[in-house]
Amino acid sequence: MLWMKALHVISVIAWMAGLLYLPRLFVYHCDAVAGSVQSETFKVMERRLLRAIMMPAMISSWFFGLGLTFGFGLVDWASGWPWVKAVSVIALTFVHFWYASLYKKFAEDLNFRPARFFRFLNEVPTLLMIIIVVAVIVRPF
Repeated sequence: MLWMKALHVISVIAWMAGLLYLPRLFVYHCDAVAGSVQSETFKVMERRLLRAIMMPAMISSWFFGLGLTFGFGLVDWASGWPWVKAVSVIALTFVHFWYASLYKKFAEDLNFRPARFFRFLNEVPTLLMIIIVVAVIVRPF
């Protein structure tokens, strides 16, 4: 069980790092002229971050998290905190796939959103992370 917890935490850290860094890349990508060397470099960075780090980290976070949840009986589903965590993790997963769709827009030079939008978007995973950590550690409900 301890190995599974460790691998879950490592996976979540990698996933969160990607969820926090990708919108920052989008902010800088907004300022690059479409088709420029800088824009093409951002496309490569975004693709590698999404495919090589974020996607495997998300999958392993889910795998180890579900293993801990259902494999060891660590969760009291009569409490409120596991439901808050579950909804927040599902929301975080939707954010991940929304970011992937935004990446595709940038890859096709079809982004029309301003950098300010992506600065705001960068805060969404942070808020969800805070909710998840408080739900699991403090267990207020």
